[in-house]
Amino acid sequence: MKAISPSFLCLIILVTLLAGSIESAPANVKPSHYAAPFNRSVFPSGFLFGIGSAAYQIEGAAAIDGRGPSIWDTYTKQQPGKIWDHSDGSLAIDFYHRYKSDIKMVKEVGLDSYRFSISWSRIFPKGKGAVNTLGVKFYNDLINEIIANGLKPFVTLFHWDLPQALEDEYGGFLKPEIVEDFRNYADFCFKTFGDRVKHWVTLNEPYGYSVNGYS
Repeated sequence: MKAISPSFLCLIILVTLLAGSIESAPANVKPSHYAAPFNRSVFPSGFLFGIGSAAYQIEGAAAIDGRGPSIWDTYTKQQPGKIWDHSDGSLAIDFYHRYKSDIKMVKEVGLDSYRFSISWSRIFPKGKGAVNTLGVKFYNDLINEIIANGLKPFVTLFHWDLPQALEDEYGGFLKPEIVEDFRNYADFCFKTFGDRVKHWVTLNEPYGYSVNGYS
């Protein structure tokens, strides 16, 4: 008969002890102090539960309806090895075409709000200058759909997808020229969508963008 190794014997003993402990445990054991109830009643009245997304990560439609490329379009195509699965945002989850069904699911989950980001280069393909009316229409339709489903829209102006045109022109956020271009973009969004959007986020995770993007 082959001898049982000490480590394997220890494993058998451990499994046996655990099985015995589970079997003998009383049925009325109370949860420990940290197992507190977690539901809406724990939170103040009016507390909003929501979900968030980023334009480049979900929209897709990267090269249709007048959208200009962002630095993430360029990066994922030029450096596919830097992306774990070599994917990019060309299609993503095709939120650009599926937003109605996706917003419906957000409502069905029982949430109160939806935070999304605007693709700067979908509004201003060159980062400034001419406005892409199809891009504006998409965000108008999206905001209206969010509200129609009883959700509050929260909008992030910049979730790291800088228009490639501004990166090429002067280096993007490394140069002071970005301030005026971003201000004009933000003002346009406020004037165009501000009648329905009352909650704005200027920059998603500024620390992460500053340190990891430019360290």
